[in-house]
Amino acid sequence: MRKYLQKFSVLVFSMLLTVGAFAQSTIKGKVVDAVTKEPLIGATVGVKGTTNGVAVALDGSFKLNANTGVTLVVTYVGYNTKELTATSTNLGEITLDPSSGTMKEVVVSANLNSVAIDRKTPIAVTTVSATFIEEKLGNQEFPEMLKSAPGVMVTKQGGGYGDSRLSIRGFKQANVAVIINGMPINDMENGAVFWSNWSALSDVTSSLQAQRGLGASKVAVPSLGGTVNIVTRTTDAKRGGSVAQSVGTDGYLKTMIALSTGLDEKGWAFTALGTKTQGNGNAGGLNFVGYNYFFNASKVLTDRQTLALTLIGAQQRHGQRSTKSSIETYRLAPQGIKYNPDWGYRDGQVVNVRDNFYTKPILSLNHDWKINDGASLSTVLYASKGTGGGGSSNFSYGSIPRTGDSYSPFDIDAVQDANVANPDGSAINYLRAARNDHEWYGAISTLKKKLTPEIDLLAGVDLRYYIGRHFTEVTDLLGARYLIDNRTGTGAGDINNPIKNARVGDKIIYNNDSNVAWQGGFLQAEYSKNDLSAFISVAGSNTSYKRIDHFNYLDTDPLQTTPNKNYFGYQAKGGANYNLDANHNVFANVGYLTRAPFLTSLSLTILTCQTL
Repeated sequence: MRKYLQKFSVLVFSMLLTVGAFAQSTIKGKVVDAVTKEPLIGATVGVKGTTNGVAVALDGSFKLNANTGVTLVVTYVGYNTKELTATSTNLGEITLDPSSGTMKEVVVSANLNSVAIDRKTPIAVTTVSATFIEEKLGNQEFPEMLKSAPGVMVTKQGGGYGDSRLSIRGFKQANVAVIINGMPINDMENGAVFWSNWSALSDVTSSLQAQRGLGASKVAVPSLGGTVNIVTRTTDAKRGGSVAQSVGTDGYLKTMIALSTGLDEKGWAFTALGTKTQGNGNAGGLNFVGYNYFFNASKVLTDRQTLALTLIGAQQRHGQRSTKSSIETYRLAPQGIKYNPDWGYRDGQVVNVRDNFYTKPILSLNHDWKINDGASLSTVLYASKGTGGGGSSNFSYGSIPRTGDSYSPFDIDAVQDANVANPDGSAINYLRAARNDHEWYGAISTLKKKLTPEIDLLAGVDLRYYIGRHFTEVTDLLGARYLIDNRTGTGAGDINNPIKNARVGDKIIYNNDSNVAWQGGFLQAEYSKNDLSAFISVAGSNTSYKRIDHFNYLDTDPLQTTPNKNYFGYQAKGGANYNLDANHNVFANVGYLTRAPFLTSLSLTILTCQTL
């Protein structure tokens, strides 16, 4: 009896602790500049004498789990620290005064050019804080943090790691500008965004903002559907580190290590973070492994200038479910909705017939210069090198043996035996990958000048250069000695080597390069006084394309390389916002946009004719 009483006491004590935890309040508020009332992105709010604290979101708002009556400490580099007592759960606006003779921030501020300010920028906007991401992300994909925002739709596609797709108000991703720290990341050739390349963002994002409509982006990008603005964490002002371990269903396992030196007396600060994520996926053949990394080094050069170097990247490989199946197929399959026809077994090991593997680190150097009290200049130089692609096969699914019934995995051992038995040693079936390697270089610089107390003028340039290399690569001959890759027509092999025995690593089917150059600029005037704010903006860009076809033209043929083809695009937009009271506002905006066609949409005959 005593044993049961002890267990009951432990249970009651645990319930009391749980009730106490749930009784804790959520204190919210907004941190802004005392003069301009603009949100102080990157400010921290914490409970005095504890490690309990949060960073504010892009709109300056924060939510902190703490009881009323505690003393809060609000800090921001370049501003006077403020302490206040949380007398209620909603503290409203908390204003900070700038410190004399210091810069506003030690972190990247060029990334703020595309941020919408609540109740000021005339745009429908949803902002997600780092705290929300940390609490809700789990093993979800990064863009799923926006799926509850009005007008935003996120789908996981086939369910592979990083294969999510996002649309805003019905516009696909190519019509939505995705910006990380002020740098546009939509593919230079087709406007696509591959979220598997940016899985590291889930670990380092300080705030995520979705703008629905024309957007507040001040780079010369045609964001018709909207803008997704991502601001990553920079150098943590607080010294310390952390280790985190997460587990989930389907073998999900994530390990993260983060370290920060804080800002020292000489103006230096460093932050580093590394993550490994792996799992089996929620269907057969969707196993994945990814390595995320982040590094930031910042230096206060003078009272008015800072320099920040940031490296962010994610190396990953994941199985995919790319073959579309009917609802009836999933009903009949023993696996139900977990059925995946795109994988098999060889020697007892999983073989991903369809997969994706990629790494795309991006290195950026930001310089912030407060020229005087009325002018500032923010510049970012960046470079990225991507390598990888999507795996597939030449399988005719109906004729490839499976380990059991028609819903079972492929029997890759049987495929390999057939290749080995082929009299001439060539591959009957094989695995391949569509590669898309590229190099991307860019520079964005924005000058902000206060003309009057109510009017600001912004001007900027956006320069980019992209080199893409596209080819199909043999990845696995499945026991064969070579692959016969004979050219049988236009677009079906190498005209410079029409009879070729290809081996693993060789290029087959197609092989072409593309060069894309972009020159853009914008000019914007902003007015703000009392409850009224308005803006008018114009931007223009020139996009030039060049294509080099290594397979359809002889190396001696001058048509192998096309001349540059230029396309001019422009946009004009404006809007206004009026605050009716402390909680209600009305806004409207209008715009006209044109842009260059995507390179992948252009006819190859247009790109290769002599009349360009």
